[in-house]
Amino acid sequence: MSHVRWSGAIGTFALLASLGSSDAGAQQIKTVFVIAMENHNWTQPANQFTGTIQQIFQNPAAPFINSLVDGSAYAMVNGSLVHISEQVAYATNYRSVLATPGGNNPHIHPSEPNYLWAEAGTNFGVLNDNDPFDAKGPTNQDTPLHLTGLLQDAGRTWRSYQEDVDLPKDAAGHFINIPLPRDQWTVPLKSFSGNYAAGYANAFDVSSQLNYAAKHNPMVFFTNTNGGNDLTPSNPLSQNYAPLQQLFMDLAADQVAEYNWITPNQFNDMHTALAAGYKGLTGDPAKIKQGDDFLAQIVPVIMASNAYKQHGAIIIWFDESEADATGDNPDDLTHTIAEIVISSRAHDNVEGLPYASDIFYTHSSDLRTMQNIFHVGPYLGDAVTAHDLADLFKPGVVPKKP
Repeated sequence: MSHVRWSGAIGTFALLASLGSSDAGAQQIKTVFVIAMENHNWTQPANQFTGTIQQIFQNPAAPFINSLVDGSAYAMVNGSLVHISEQVAYATNYRSVLATPGGNNPHIHPSEPNYLWAEAGTNFGVLNDNDPFDAKGPTNQDTPLHLTGLLQDAGRTWRSYQEDVDLPKDAAGHFINIPLPRDQWTVPLKSFSGNYAAGYANAFDVSSQLNYAAKHNPMVFFTNTNGGNDLTPSNPLSQNYAPLQQLFMDLAADQVAEYNWITPNQFNDMHTALAAGYKGLTGDPAKIKQGDDFLAQIVPVIMASNAYKQHGAIIIWFDESEADATGDNPDDLTHTIAEIVISSRAHDNVEGLPYASDIFYTHSSDLRTMQNIFHVGPYLGDAVTAHDLADLFKPGVVPKKP
């Protein structure tokens, strides 16, 4: 019998509270949840639903994500069917950082440079996926000029929820999916993978595999938000990094931070396929379905929380565009990246469908928006010139400046 000890909280908590429908007006956002997904285009010019990399838009392997934007997303809350899509807006012109029409631009790949960019408006010249203090080449940045650093200095709260971190092991070195007590949490500076002990499984995909990647955890690359090269619970920043299980407890207790970054493991974020496939799928459809199912489970739980109902916003974010065929250039303007906002403060539906903005956006747009929402400046890196995401929200919800 598999012990998915905390998964019951997902369904149970989603039924504890209604979403609420108070008048948004110009009420600004108080709490943000960013859910970071991986390595897929929203739209691409070729092989849309075939091949090693497929697009997300209209892909049958991503029914939940597509239901959000086609107007058909619902969730059961307190026994009532709630129309999630009424609180959705999305981007149709979100591009890879530095993308140009011909793609003759610097290419910001692989994953890690994009996460750095989302945090600081630049990749600091990093073009690899090394851990912050990796012997192969450290990528830690000793600067306070990044989003969570500014939030911290301003007395605003932030937390990074990472799947698979802070789990104990059995005598054979296999993981147990019951998180360590809070006083044993650490800053997850090192990537790792492995398997659960017999009888344990992942709560989202019910597999025995786990895989944490520091490269998908942006604030862990900055000295003032990682506490230095200290892997012990005595690291003063350890309480800012929580196992994903803690999110459900924090939502129920109304104790989430103002800015919350949520990273699934590398199976649930669409990065990697499980060894045995997933629900009869293999290859890229399996990757997409794994991530779509993760979102279908976690989004309604967040929406049921007080933090969401009281002027919250969820942003479903993808890290980078990908080549859809051998030799293809993913950094031109024929590839788009998904960016979906869920909030009662989102732009009103248009003719019964979620609003689709065609404004040119990149990761710098998210950064500028977070700086405006939380009133922290100066603008960082490329955020100086980027469009913010105000068009995805009701008028007045996103402030015009920090």
